[in-house]
Amino acid sequence: MLKNWIPAEIPTKEEIKLRLDKSRSRLYELQMKIKEHKLPVLVLFEGWGASGKGSTIGKVIKNIDPRFFKVATTSAPTEEELRKPFLYRYMKQIPESGKFTFLDSGWMEETVQELLQDKLSDEDYSKRIDSIKRFERQLTDNGYLVLKFFMQIDKDEQKKRIEKLLKDKDTKWRVSHFDKWQNEHYKKCCKTFDRYLNDTNLSTSPWYLIDSRDNKWAELQVLETLVSGIEVALQNSAHSVPLLQNIFPLVKMPKLADIPLDGKEISDEDYKKELDELQDKLRDLHNRLYRKRVPVIITYEGWDAAGKGGNIKRITEALDPRGFEVHPIASPEPHEKARHYLWRFWTRLPKDGHIAIFDRTWYGRVMVERLEGFCSENDWKRAYNEMNEFEKELSDWGAIIIKFWVQIDKDTQLQRFTDRQNNPEKQWKITDEDWRNREKWDLYEDAINEMLQKTSTTYAPWYILESVDKKYARIKALKIIIEKLEQALN
Repeated sequence: MLKNWIPAEIPTKEEIKLRLDKSRSRLYELQMKIKEHKLPVLVLFEGWGASGKGSTIGKVIKNIDPRFFKVATTSAPTEEELRKPFLYRYMKQIPESGKFTFLDSGWMEETVQELLQDKLSDEDYSKRIDSIKRFERQLTDNGYLVLKFFMQIDKDEQKKRIEKLLKDKDTKWRVSHFDKWQNEHYKKCCKTFDRYLNDTNLSTSPWYLIDSRDNKWAELQVLETLVSGIEVALQNSAHSVPLLQNIFPLVKMPKLADIPLDGKEISDEDYKKELDELQDKLRDLHNRLYRKRVPVIITYEGWDAAGKGGNIKRITEALDPRGFEVHPIASPEPHEKARHYLWRFWTRLPKDGHIAIFDRTWYGRVMVERLEGFCSENDWKRAYNEMNEFEKELSDWGAIIIKFWVQIDKDTQLQRFTDRQNNPEKQWKITDEDWRNREKWDLYEDAINEMLQKTSTTYAPWYILESVDKKYARIKALKIIIEKLEQALN
């Protein structure tokens, strides 16, 4: 892209002024349409040091109501961010529907810097590129407009601007060590920038090269591209997205109806003995996890009243309370519903060395949201692949992922529902929604079977916990967790 790029002739000042006035007015009009259509807009500014990224953002946002945008400047990752997946800090920044987020540098600059500093091997770079492409595609598939600008200046222009900034004590702080290093190694940086731009130039989120020789000309190019992109996105907002074929290796799963539940039980004496022994083992493993900085994600899905809460309790009893967190997942809050459905799970990921336990998960997309009509058919069909991609990100990060489906039969559920209804201390556990969901048992069973078949990958397989006897399910869960942790730690 940069290699073959030839900048166009800069228009006259009069033409630039006329076009700027028109684009500014149009952007001001479009911000209300964005709000009305609930279109989230993510605008990424990358480019050479001193190319004018910050000043261009400042000029663009003057045309937008400040209630509708956020500007984020990406600095070096914090210690906590370094203990999370690479994309974590960028996923956190995505806008709510109907709003803008402007990023002053982001995942491109971080990746390119690591590559130039030999902190990223070619193999790791390829994995990083795959992650970034999936990230951007998932955003656009879920209705985001992603606009990526690269601010281009030549070596002499960059040097002149850096020298000017350095002469003034009020602006010299804006010149980083990397900016100066860029100029000294301009050809090498240009080659690396070009490689990245070509590798991530997607049809759904292409790169726009901005000729930044003149500030007003740069502003005009950005504004016209922004306006055009929003207008097209508003026209295409109702279009369905093509479904991608799963590329990840799957583990064959049985259908729920074929899972034997009889005989899956344990005596009280054996239960107490095994529980103590297994919890002691898990306690020791938790210390090793922390020392080796291995993150663990344990997820629970299952029928209502299947015993998820009691199962989780027996695990957490063995853990250092400073090293785990349980996330009970209910209906999304308004600020969560206004973003990509995986956002609220990205923001709950553990630090390395810690354990996150999810009571209900992202799989609600293909169960409750599917059957209750909270998302479109295209949304939930697309979600199987998106969730496999999400878990692949976690696996590549180094996380141990353990997914449990807690299985009971219909009669056991009825008995537990009735017990809850008749026990004043447990009545809070039963709701009208539980009874309504029970009426859709067969529909849910079909959806669950499809979910298990399409999302049990080799790196994040499903494990069935037969829970007619809750004590049996607890012991089985502990054994599986210990086995997976020992495999990873050894």
